[in-house]
Amino acid sequence: MKRIIFVLSIAVLYSCSKGNGELIGVQGREEWYQPDPYGMLFIPMGSYNMGPSDQDVPYAMTAQSKTVSVQAFYIDQTEISNNEYRQFVYWVRDSLARRIMAEEIDEELYSISENEYGEEVDPPMLNWYAKLKWNEPEHREVLEPLFYIPSERFYGRREIDARKLMYDYYWIDIKRAALRESRDATDHPFSMDRSKFIMQEKINVYPDTLAWVHDFTYSFNEPMTENYFWHPAYDDYPVVGVSWKQATAFCIWRTQLLDGFLLENGSELVNDFRLPTESEWEWAARGGLDLSPYPWGGPYIRNTRGCFLGNFKPMRGNYIDDGGFHTVKINSYNPNDFGLYCMAGNVAEWTSNAFDESAYNFAHDLNQDYTYDAKENDPPVLKRKVIRGGSWKDVGYYLQTSTRTYEYQDTAKSYIGFRCVMTYLGRAKDDNI
Repeated sequence: MKRIIFVLSIAVLYSCSKGNGELIGVQGREEWYQPDPYGMLFIPMGSYNMGPSDQDVPYAMTAQSKTVSVQAFYIDQTEISNNEYRQFVYWVRDSLARRIMAEEIDEELYSISENEYGEEVDPPMLNWYAKLKWNEPEHREVLEPLFYIPSERFYGRREIDARKLMYDYYWIDIKRAALRESRDATDHPFSMDRSKFIMQEKINVYPDTLAWVHDFTYSFNEPMTENYFWHPAYDDYPVVGVSWKQATAFCIWRTQLLDGFLLENGSELVNDFRLPTESEWEWAARGGLDLSPYPWGGPYIRNTRGCFLGNFKPMRGNYIDDGGFHTVKINSYNPNDFGLYCMAGNVAEWTSNAFDESAYNFAHDLNQDYTYDAKENDPPVLKRKVIRGGSWKDVGYYLQTSTRTYEYQDTAKSYIGFRCVMTYLGRAKDDNI
């Protein structure tokens, strides 16, 4: 009897592994549906006429009408707020503190050197469940290097030294890996040394709060410098003073934050957070309205009651006529037809693309994306990155969905913020029904 059971079990195993000789794919895989990332809206794939919907008023000649197609993606419903960006800053601060505590106080408590399988982790991971004790006498002394030295303290206030908030991060240069000249003699991409395409960078994450002063000559904006980023009154206002590189680093940090949670819970990973391409940003800003100059549709910046529809510089400098002054809360005014707030005005927004006046002529019409990885010593013209949407200090022309201009990737301005996107996994949501 035992022998018969053994023979039957062998037969069952054989049939499962071979699939009865038919091509049936790997079995036992669970059905998977992409969860909507918190605070993001789904933007369906689409084709549209990218570029000017009206005459080019200043004859900038930086864009032309071109039909492009964009795949489905998620985008933040609002610009990234001060409080959301502060989570990034606090994460960097706490990671530095935990590293110090692991080295000076208790390595076993503040770091993890083995994974769940007992395998050694090198370098050790930080233990985020261990509570930081900022005010215990022994810990205060150990964490002192994170604070301003006494001679730099204002009225003796013990404050974190923002210069110490450096974020180490990694990214894979896929475009470089795809270049044929990057491959070795075997001419096969999977025979390459992967390590040479894993790029490491380090950047200070604290916003340039002095942007409020140095952006404007003979203008009193010192209260904004002193309070805008850290005070609770401005928690729901868009973060500014963030360079293109800092915004990119934020996207990488946000990706790792979500990936860590998904891995811990045994879930499948999703696409990375990143800055939107120009074509994605404009498609989202138009809200499905083709050939419309503004996100709300129509050629006018006021509604039928005479109220302004965005935060910008009306008339000849009547900043309060639109209900704003500097920036306003990230959910101000009415959203466009996709449900997105402040795609015109409030703060201009970084995109992932490099700026070239003729980019529309040579960039592909499928997910148009012109990039250039400018190095520190490159001339300024190569460091130009596209910004879109116009801001609180711009005239109405810059609020148009098709208007494109630029700022330099290593500069931070009091009128530029950003929002993140994530490419949808699949063709469209309808495919999962």
